[in-house]
Amino acid sequence: MTTLCRPAIAVPEHIITLEETLELARSLHGQHQQLGLVLRLIENTGVRTRHLVQPIDATLRHPGFEKRNALYTAEAKERVPDVVRRALAHGEVTAEEIDLLIYVSCTGFMMPSMTAWMINELGFRTDTRQLPIAQLGCAAGGAAINRAHDFCRAYPEANVLIVACEFCSLCYQPTDLGVGSLLSNGLFGDAIAAAVVRGKGGSGIWLERNGSHLVPDTEDWISYAVRDTGFHFLLDKRVPGTMEMLAPALRTLAEQHRWDVTDLDFYIVHAGGPRILDDLSRFLSLPPETFRFSRATLTENGNIASAVVFDALNRLFEEGKISAPGTGLIAGFGPGITAEMVLGRWTAPPQEHGAPPDAARFAPVGRTSTEPVGKPTDRPAAAPAR
Repeated sequence: MTTLCRPAIAVPEHIITLEETLELARSLHGQHQQLGLVLRLIENTGVRTRHLVQPIDATLRHPGFEKRNALYTAEAKERVPDVVRRALAHGEVTAEEIDLLIYVSCTGFMMPSMTAWMINELGFRTDTRQLPIAQLGCAAGGAAINRAHDFCRAYPEANVLIVACEFCSLCYQPTDLGVGSLLSNGLFGDAIAAAVVRGKGGSGIWLERNGSHLVPDTEDWISYAVRDTGFHFLLDKRVPGTMEMLAPALRTLAEQHRWDVTDLDFYIVHAGGPRILDDLSRFLSLPPETFRFSRATLTENGNIASAVVFDALNRLFEEGKISAPGTGLIAGFGPGITAEMVLGRWTAPPQEHGAPPDAARFAPVGRTSTEPVGKPTDRPAAAPAR
């Protein structure tokens, strides 16, 4: 049975509060005709703090797309290894036991992908398969879990590592003055997440069924305009209402598995904003507390794009109140408008809710880390056949 293990999460050290965000909006856009609306929208996001890879004064400067993308690359290479090390420890596997690397990001561009750098520097095998996901936006966290699930169903003894690296602050565009853009400036944050998906062994969530749904004729509701200055995020005012169209897809997936979407034990969904969570509660007839993990992510970190589902999932592990075999739903929402959904069953025993296994044992073995001091005993005898 395919198991999604506990994620590892990291947020940068530079913090901006709601109060600081509102003051910046007033000082930078004091003459904006819709400033009052913008301030109300930012306050209503529920976001109280966000984490940034640079201090706010550096974030507000735009040195050009080339330098911004170079900064993305440098920050990713600096910050990803520790998150990978902790995720491998949670999954109780070594870098050499990973058969597929999935790297997810919509906030920077690299070719070769970050997966190639990870193989060279972090001790993954040279025959490790690579799957970069770059154009699914906030839905990509759910998509990565689903592709890992598919891979492990095809190769039942395989192990997959997912890494989501999102530096949304590097997409700040000072000349974008539309209400949607100014709202985004107060909504998005930076974070890195990683998680192991195991085809055999491990503890966490057994993945049982996944699915995808695209809402027709909504391609331009969430999009990037790629210009000389980089990625310009475009957000249609109709986006907050998309849960009315996506909630039936969640219900249908559960029904196909003979589950009742209103009677599950945990719900981990993308927290793009408070209305998404409020509307899901309404359209699925669920109490607001149902989405407490996603709401906590939004409050403390903002919308961290593809990393949201992993941060919210980690909070589920931390709370440790679900008893096996509790049933649940994980869903990412993003451009398209797309939903990537998976149903699973909780399997982690209570004693694993606390400290993770010895991280040094499962550390990457490349030039940036130390040798692991042991190996799990259930490693597949061979990598999946090509």
